[in-house]
Amino acid sequence: MHDNQRPFSVTLTEESKKVGRFSIRQWRLGQLTPGEQGPHVVWLQLSMTERAAYRFNLRSDTPQLFVRAGFSGDVPAPETISASQEVAAGWMDGEQQVFEAPMPMAIQVWIEGYLARHGEAPVEGRKKNARAPGGHVSCQLPAVASNRLEKRQKRVRQIVRSQAYESL
Repeated sequence: MHDNQRPFSVTLTEESKKVGRFSIRQWRLGQLTPGEQGPHVVWLQLSMTERAAYRFNLRSDTPQLFVRAGFSGDVPAPETISASQEVAAGWMDGEQQVFEAPMPMAIQVWIEGYLARHGEAPVEGRKKNARAPGGHVSCQLPAVASNRLEKRQKRVRQIVRSQAYESL
């Protein structure tokens, strides 16, 4: 297995709802678990070009995973998964069904490790006044986000160190 891929087992659940005299079928994500033990297996593959989107997702209060399950109006069949809200938005723009689920902590840690190994994506912001004195790009986070990020990075470093120690 590559360091940028993880399998997920996906289970979809069908619900029937009454709307007036009519009955409609709705689908929801029943279960999303790491591993290859379920009826539908999709692979989460991290991409260098999506690093900024992963960071944005991880900084949210509830990081999410997004499952693409075919075209709207069809019976859903899970096809792929992403940790990028931008990718999921593109799928929805293309008339695809997208289900979302909270990202397990183990996957958050794995993505943090990926970002630590491959570096953060350059922050694209305003061009005007983007450089600080000395020619360096200036980027400051709000204090709350910066503090939360530092705590999460510290926790990831501890986990990565313990995993490295266990593999010796």
